[in-house]
Amino acid sequence: MAASSARTKISKLFAPSNLRRFGPGSQSFSSSAAVAVEPPTAPQADGLSGSRILGLVKEYEDYRRNLYGGLTHKALLVDAVGTLVVPSQPMAQIYRQIGEKYGVEYSEGEILNRYRWAYGQPWGRSRLRYVNDGRPFWQYIVSSSTGCSDSQYFEELYNYYTTEKAWHLCDPDAEKVFQALRKSGVKVAVVSNFDTRLRPLLRALKCDHWFDAVAVSAEVEAEKPNPMIFLKACEFLGVQPEDAVHVGDDRRNDIWGARDAGCDAWLWGSDVKSFKEVAQRIGVQV
Repeated sequence: MAASSARTKISKLFAPSNLRRFGPGSQSFSSSAAVAVEPPTAPQADGLSGSRILGLVKEYEDYRRNLYGGLTHKALLVDAVGTLVVPSQPMAQIYRQIGEKYGVEYSEGEILNRYRWAYGQPWGRSRLRYVNDGRPFWQYIVSSSTGCSDSQYFEELYNYYTTEKAWHLCDPDAEKVFQALRKSGVKVAVVSNFDTRLRPLLRALKCDHWFDAVAVSAEVEAEKPNPMIFLKACEFLGVQPEDAVHVGDDRRNDIWGARDAGCDAWLWGSDVKSFKEVAQRIGVQV
């Protein structure tokens, strides 16, 4: 009875309508040239102290382990940029370095500010930013950020972000953890707002075989926080949304979007800080 009560309280506490009262969250750039912004910490809700919230979370996870035979979830969904992988160098630095031979004169600070402005503008050509290879959108971003519309510059920059030189894994223990999860029967999928470069990028980083499925916004025609992309990922894995937990670094796109789809969600860098911790919370020892 206590566990069921904990589940009800947590569901209310973390409902999207309740979380939205906490503020707008962050708008991180979940893209092939990501600039993550740390979301603000949500204040306490409904008079619950931090220790009481942690207690409710533990009760809820114990309840789910009892329900699912030792595991809290049957599937793990993982965000790509900012959670699984991060750029190896700051975006503005790369835009500037590659752009120098094409006449780009803006400083890194100017490029970053212009990038943020351009990324935040409505994209009028489609309801989706990332359609197929995403080239029209990224051509707009690059030219707006640098003032350079040279097609050769764009192609060099665009192709750079498909290589292992441009990215590295956030967590060096990721492979070991995902292997342990899958061995324990937990299915794993990547869920990402990205264009069709994501799959070759995962292959370049030699991590594509870690996952049972990949849900890319450009392929499923839905971008986070649209719950459809999470529902598609669950469909690919053959699980119900309530049996999955999503981990990502963006409160709006990852947390609210996943919960709107009916999944649980943990904020990377706050609720969980490593994939080993993710596995332990699910009930898998690494």
